[in-house]
Amino acid sequence: MGSRRAAGERRRTKPAVVGSVAAVVVAGAGFGAYAVYGGQAGGDDTARTTAAAAGEKAKSGPLSAAEVTSTAQGFLTAWQRGDVAGAAAATDDAGAAKALLTGWTKDARVKDATFTAGVPAAEKVPFSVKATVAHEKTAEPLAYDSALTVVRRAGDGEPRVDWHASVVHPELKDGDKLVTGEAGAPPVKALDRDGAEITAAKYPSLGTVLDGLREKYGEKGGGTPGVELRVVRGKESKAAKASDKTLLELSEGTPGTVRTTLDPALQADAEKQVAGKARASVVLLRASTGEILAVANGGHGFNTAFQGSLAPGSTMKVITGSMLIEKNLASMDRKHPCPKYFSYGGWKFQNDDEFEIEDGTFRASFARSCNTAFISQAPKLENDDLTKQAKEVFGLSMNDWSVGVPTFDGSVPVQSAAPMAASLIGQGGVRMNPLNMASVSATVKSGGFHQPYLVARSVDGREFATASRTMSAATLAQLRELMSYTAAYGTAAEAMAGVGGDAGAKTGSAEVDGQEKPNGWFTAYRGDLAAAGVVQQAGHGGDTAGPIVAALLKNAG
Repeated sequence: MGSRRAAGERRRTKPAVVGSVAAVVVAGAGFGAYAVYGGQAGGDDTARTTAAAAGEKAKSGPLSAAEVTSTAQGFLTAWQRGDVAGAAAATDDAGAAKALLTGWTKDARVKDATFTAGVPAAEKVPFSVKATVAHEKTAEPLAYDSALTVVRRAGDGEPRVDWHASVVHPELKDGDKLVTGEAGAPPVKALDRDGAEITAAKYPSLGTVLDGLREKYGEKGGGTPGVELRVVRGKESKAAKASDKTLLELSEGTPGTVRTTLDPALQADAEKQVAGKARASVVLLRASTGEILAVANGGHGFNTAFQGSLAPGSTMKVITGSMLIEKNLASMDRKHPCPKYFSYGGWKFQNDDEFEIEDGTFRASFARSCNTAFISQAPKLENDDLTKQAKEVFGLSMNDWSVGVPTFDGSVPVQSAAPMAASLIGQGGVRMNPLNMASVSATVKSGGFHQPYLVARSVDGREFATASRTMSAATLAQLRELMSYTAAYGTAAEAMAGVGGDAGAKTGSAEVDGQEKPNGWFTAYRGDLAAAGVVQQAGHGGDTAGPIVAALLKNAG
């Protein structure tokens, strides 16, 4: 609510939906490439007379099934027979395609590849790859599935493969490459807090975590590298803190060893809670120390729990509430406005279902998650007040956490006018992930910020992030009471039913441009445990992320 985020995406003429056609097996040079390209298979793209150059009308309209199939077959045929120029010419970005396809044989050392095209689904064509990766005297088979999409090229409308690095391998992002050779880092044997080995087979959510641990601790743990085919991340992927990834091991290295803070029982439960929910993520911490006890993602390709950058919605009101109390702009049982609407900076903000609380208190507004109760205080705030509160008290938005694997440490930028007001309710430019929001609840419960960590600082002597101050005892007492009341009687009550003991919670729903349903958020604590979760494109936090977080806290005993 109140968010005006613009999202720019690389788009071309939208491919049309076409019916399915029979699967085709591309079988090397024996395939009729001439029929695919009308006699020009493998020719340089500049040799083709374009519709524009010939004065012809550019092709438009839906792609036919024949166009999708022949374009895909032509690309795969050329790639399979080693005709890099021909394959690149069948894409809409010949330069990028040629560079990566050249590296396929030169750097990745892949040979004897065969490609089998599957049944197209509209403009998307799946295909399987079988090949051999060879390095010196060692060779191993390689097999995986990928897919390509056919689009009309800008300008002349000719059908071409929409080029992305993921066409070559689904683990690749644009700018990444494949390399076969001595591993950049030795393998690592990661252990849980009880000394048992952690594997992705046992805990599917931890694949990306293990990649990060290897990158940082493989060598420090005493390992020696082996030879492998791996994804080497490019500039953009590194900016997103993505780790290199092993795809195939040709010769084993000697693994180093690193012990983590993960609790095997709690990790197993976290995996269970997100199972079958492709866009769900959750983190569980020990509030008094910052130890990460469990982390899980329903979709295992990206560690949203640690590296996600999402608007946190009304869970941000925990931070905003602490700031308003400190500035004497709100007090738990003092009257506080919660109108249906409030306008600021040219935007009109409203509450869910346009509710209002007449003659209510700040306690009531916090528990029911009244947006206007927070937005209405914007005229009394400086533009950097929320940023300072997030940094100084909650240790966020400073990009200095040293968890042991890559993380995004939250972002609360200084904003003005309407975006500043929107940030008070976790919209605008504010971005968080479950690790950040679990830390927020942990800060409230423990009374001060403890940087979350997966590997103890004693392993490598690194410095942990700190916050410059703590909340006053009076502010902290009110914030705990607000979260406790919300867990018992507010928007978090249904999810937290049955979670006994000293508990508090806050729900959140974050609207995202282009999404029919908001992202559902939930952050809570119970005893010395703090947790947070998000389920994207699912609805209100109390109904979606709430049951996941509450179950994890309840089952932890």
